[in-house]
Amino acid sequence: MTTIAQSTPTALGGPHFGGLTERMAAWREEILDTEPSVCVERAVITTQTYRDNADQPLDMVRALMLKNVLERMTIYIEPASRLAGNQASANRAAPIMPEYAVDWVIDELDEFAKRPGDRFTISEEAKQTLREIAPFWRGRTLKEHALALMPADAKRFYDLGIIHPEGNITSGDAHIAVNYRRLLADGLATYRRRAQEALDALDLTDPAQLEQAPFYRSLIVVFDAVIAFAHRYADLAEQLAAAETAPERQAELREMARVLRVVPEHPANTFHEAVQSIWLVHVALQIESNGHSLSYGRLDQYLWPFLREDLEAGRETDASATELLTNLWLKTFTVNKIRSWSHTRFSAGSPLYQNVTIGGQHPDGSDAVNHLSYLIIASVAQAHLPQPNLTVHYHHGLSDNFMNEAIELMRLGTGMPAFNSDEVIIPSLIERGVVPEDAHDYSAIGCVEVAVPGRWGYRCTGMSFLNFPKALLVALNDGVDPASGTRLAPTCGHLRDMTSFEQVMSAWDSTIREFQRNCIVLDAACDLALEHQVPDLLCSGLVDDCIGRGKTLKEGGAVYDFVSGLQVGIANLGDSLAAIKKVVFEDHAITGAQLWEALQSDFAGEGERIRKLLVAAPKYGNDDDYVDDLLVRALRHRHR
Repeated sequence: MTTIAQSTPTALGGPHFGGLTERMAAWREEILDTEPSVCVERAVITTQTYRDNADQPLDMVRALMLKNVLERMTIYIEPASRLAGNQASANRAAPIMPEYAVDWVIDELDEFAKRPGDRFTISEEAKQTLREIAPFWRGRTLKEHALALMPADAKRFYDLGIIHPEGNITSGDAHIAVNYRRLLADGLATYRRRAQEALDALDLTDPAQLEQAPFYRSLIVVFDAVIAFAHRYADLAEQLAAAETAPERQAELREMARVLRVVPEHPANTFHEAVQSIWLVHVALQIESNGHSLSYGRLDQYLWPFLREDLEAGRETDASATELLTNLWLKTFTVNKIRSWSHTRFSAGSPLYQNVTIGGQHPDGSDAVNHLSYLIIASVAQAHLPQPNLTVHYHHGLSDNFMNEAIELMRLGTGMPAFNSDEVIIPSLIERGVVPEDAHDYSAIGCVEVAVPGRWGYRCTGMSFLNFPKALLVALNDGVDPASGTRLAPTCGHLRDMTSFEQVMSAWDSTIREFQRNCIVLDAACDLALEHQVPDLLCSGLVDDCIGRGKTLKEGGAVYDFVSGLQVGIANLGDSLAAIKKVVFEDHAITGAQLWEALQSDFAGEGERIRKLLVAAPKYGNDDDYVDDLLVRALRHRHR
């Protein structure tokens, strides 16, 4: 049994959940006091790998890149941690990934430490290193290829910032949870064997099958690389144990070494092994692509069998298991990502949306909450961090006791957990062709998105943030962008001349159709660039059924691979439509011309009176059918 100090009542988790153990509390403060920095190790190793292997198929180049990074990067084990695995040369350091984009990196090098928020320290030596490798990447990056694939008409929307996929052409895609349940049951050695068997079965006289050979060879490379990565940490743990004078910590380090020689290469047998396995693979995935929203899936479902057996055998207690979970959350929080300032200013706080899902139902409809579900809530409360995100599957059969625990967590002000309704999501997935068993197994894989873990391709939503309020302004201005004077949609009339609200909706209809068409074009350009420039071999290998199909995720290897759209300003659109309908066309308090002039003057002078009228109109989010129905109607225009 693992022996640990008991949790303290000086609670970030409040009196209800209690506090972290002494060592976790001290380590948490250390991490929070750590200034985010820039790490260039991955950038240097990646550049060298691409240079040295220019004659290799791209899949193999990407596999060798990950292999070389995992072999050469700095590794360490924190004195308080029972888990091994780090993303960069220091905790909270963000690696630079040059194959995605380097232009903004070079442009902003001297500004990273001066930002008003999301600041990153960077040494002069690191700056010089990045300036030296940048010329190699000119013409080779994902961003450059994606921009080149964008047709001129569609690219206008990107250039004007109206439809903006910036985050998806400057870093990895992600928004995914791999098949951790299968990983724990099989181990990477089994995945490697499956890839080798698929490679051996190819008929290389068939050009289509010959084309698959590099994919399978690359999978073997990355599976071996992650296994070797674990063994590096096992060696380090043994070295630290030999130098450790505290018997309890020495025993922990020796146990860590033992665990790391088992997982993730082989199936997990204990709760500690299972948690270590998923963490090491999670961090390797972050190193591979650093796409945000790499998520853990339904953690309470696939980890509970391990914990239940350990509790029964006396290998773990609730206290030791909770500490290991808080250890996992602290490690998760050490992962960091640096974005361009144009992206950062709209997503401040370095969010990574690494989501954990708990609760929900079994395929037979019975409640899936278990003892681990409660421990996860308690551990998230005790850690009191912005990462990972926590999501609860809500359904009518959820017990009051569990719901109350979730509410107690919400009371702490972390904004967690989020709630996803099984009654809405499961039927919606089934309606779109997801088999019922998989539909019940959905999980959060981003800030709000859901997908089936381990069986869905990257990102179930689109890549381009479509700005709804901007689209409405264009619709009210006869299809012309008021800011730039660029025509972006067919002529549809001007608000000054409209005599009915139906004319407003007609203008919205024609405008949003054109915007949505261009959004799809930009999404497709980004998707093609990601497929052709930065295939992710490890992530593909861990999602069903890329190995069976012989395809990467972007090539269509996943069981499910369809997307919806991605919009911003949905509530603002509803509020705007309600205000226009009520104030202009129902109450006749002002004319369309007066409203337009107030908008153009930012409500100066007489505009203040108009602003107050608009503010008093019905607002979205208040269970008011007046505005809700308008928004539903507007969204249906987009989908028709």
